[in-house]
Order: sequence, then structure tokens, then C-alpha cells
Amino acid sequence: MAMERTLRIVMLCLVMLHFLIVENHATITTEAPAPQPQGSNNQTMSGITEGSLQPQECGPRCSTRCSNTQYKKPCLFFCQKCCAKCLCVPPGTYGNKQFCPCYNNWKTKRGGPKCP
Repeated sequence: MAMERTLRIVMLCLVMLHFLIVENHATITTEAPAPQPQGSNNQTMSGITEGSLQPQECGPRCSTRCSNTQYKKPCLFFCQKCCAKCLCVPPGTYGNKQFCPCYNNWKTKRGGPKCP
């Protein structure tokens, strides 16, 4: 029983480590995307500043945020965790974290980004 639990914890840690390495590599090797134009529609802007979402709005926002990654499950897991804490999700599928400082500044124990 204890061995099974330890094995599950180790596997979870390995999956998270792999996700962080891939995200770090993607950040280093890719150019930052051009800023996305912001429309005058107020609904477009809601949800990208800290505290502007309701908890039930996190799922759809994170689905959009994680739509371009090949690692959807870890991306959705961490995005929803970050959204639940910060009540915001940056716009687009990558970058733009300056709109949500809480989302941007939440780090792992090793100092890497916690939120995708």
C-alpha cells in the first residue's frame, strides 16, 4: 500500500518535471508571439486581469489557453489550479502573463513558472 502510494507520487513528480522542462525549453527556443490586438469589446478584456473571473469561468478560459499545446492534460491541470487561485487567465495560448501578475509570479519550489 505504501509502496503503491510512493510510486504514484514519484510518477506524478516525473510528469510535472517533464512538463516544466518542455515549457522551459519552449520558452527558450521560441520567439515570443506578437501581441494580440485587443478589441473594444468589454467581454474580451474580462478575465485577463487579476480577480476578474468567477471560479466557474476557469474551465473555458483554460481550454482556450491550452488549445495549442501537445501537453493538454498537464496544461489544463496547472492552468485551472492557477485560475482558481488568481481568478484570471492571460489572453491567448502563450505569453501575455503581464496581464495577470498573480498568474505570472506564482513559482514552483525550484523557481520555475507554475502557471502555463
